[in-house]
Amino acid sequence: MKTLHLVISELSALRHIFRLGQMSLITLLAACASPYQPEYTQPAVPEKEAWKASIPDSQDVIRPDWWAGFEDAYLNQLVDQAVAGDYDLKLLATRIEIAAAAAGVERANALPKFSPDASKRFQRDPTGDSDTYSLSFSSSWELDVWGRVQKGIESKESEFRATEADWVAGYLKLVADVSSKYFEIRKLDRQIEQQKKSIEQNDKILAIYQFQIAEGLVSKSKVLQQEAEAFSKHKELLEFKRQRDVAENQLATLLGVPSGEFNVPTDVTQNEIVIPAVPVGLPSTLLSRRPDIIAQEYRVLAAYQLLGQAKLEKLPKFSLTADGGVSSNTLSQLLNKWSLGLAPSVSIPIFDKSISANIRSNEAQVKLAEDQYRQTVIKAFEEVETTLVNIASRKEQRNSLLLQVENLEVVNRNTNTQLKEGLVSQLEVFEVERTLLSAKQSVLDVDQQILADTVKLYKALGGGWSETDIR
Repeated sequence: MKTLHLVISELSALRHIFRLGQMSLITLLAACASPYQPEYTQPAVPEKEAWKASIPDSQDVIRPDWWAGFEDAYLNQLVDQAVAGDYDLKLLATRIEIAAAAAGVERANALPKFSPDASKRFQRDPTGDSDTYSLSFSSSWELDVWGRVQKGIESKESEFRATEADWVAGYLKLVADVSSKYFEIRKLDRQIEQQKKSIEQNDKILAIYQFQIAEGLVSKSKVLQQEAEAFSKHKELLEFKRQRDVAENQLATLLGVPSGEFNVPTDVTQNEIVIPAVPVGLPSTLLSRRPDIIAQEYRVLAAYQLLGQAKLEKLPKFSLTADGGVSSNTLSQLLNKWSLGLAPSVSIPIFDKSISANIRSNEAQVKLAEDQYRQTVIKAFEEVETTLVNIASRKEQRNSLLLQVENLEVVNRNTNTQLKEGLVSQLEVFEVERTLLSAKQSVLDVDQQILADTVKLYKALGGGWSETDIR
């Protein structure tokens, strides 16, 4: 029977043997290419020195609840409901749990494996019956001498961080989609209201023409032309209502509610809305703030770590197995006799061609991940640049349309004054009012586009999330 002191002495001797083996192997491999990778560095991307549109030189961080800057209580309520009910966001949260579990499995696989076994054996032979009781165990453990196992753990942890960033990106996209869809419904409600007024004006003009044709003052073609315009306006009104129903169904899906069982009250869409000024940081902060870029770089890091693990497969693997147990014909004597065996082993993959193939495969995976990272960065630059250009241009368009509306309102007032004095006909008044309503429709279109572009800009800049550094 081995004493505990003897077992400890043997373990100490084994550690000494492994140290000597490691030093010899390092010397042997010194003449070969090093299997170790250099430190990870962020993939190089094209630099963005400046933006075409004017950006304030501000380090302000966008508030996390940036949508509250629109000062619309109903929008805030929609966002809360969407975050709680959207299934895309729930799927992303589940992927985080899966990635966390995968990282836990990888860490567990690095620990020693211990398998106990207890049994009772009954034997009958000519000498008589006998019972044998036994309790045994076996254990195995790969010693992570080179850090190969740790590379696998780090890769799984990087993928876990990437899924967390995916959730943030999904959250940001959800809020942006809810906001944009709500603003679209607001615009359609106002367009429907304006279109109804325009139809009323058109009907009044048509009534005048019908009276004039009875008096022989205009030709029938004039009436037919006005009727055709009336049909066109009714068609546009139906189209606005159709678009609203579709937008409402899409918004219901974002909220996690069955389509047809949710509607936006028209009274909440009539309130004035504030277009906030977005505090934009310097261009250099974009790469560290957008969650999709952060997620993609974590995937580059994960691929890089797997490549490092693949390269370390060329080095010998050290493992330690142990087995032991006790056995006796009686339970009372079971612990009196026991045995312990220790067996160190070294595996040297000299002729394993699959290792080189696996390295080439992982090198390609790293290149793919880096290219996807650069593609994400380039698209981010495009999104910000395009949105800034759109906002600047549409604000100029809005100013021009407002001047047009202002001028038409002056013309409308003058025409109404002239009508009272008998200088113009009622028909001319209606024509001016119809033109004014059409200009106001255009203002509504541009207002909605500015709101949608403002939401896109918040999303393109990564929302209000703090900077993350993965290195």
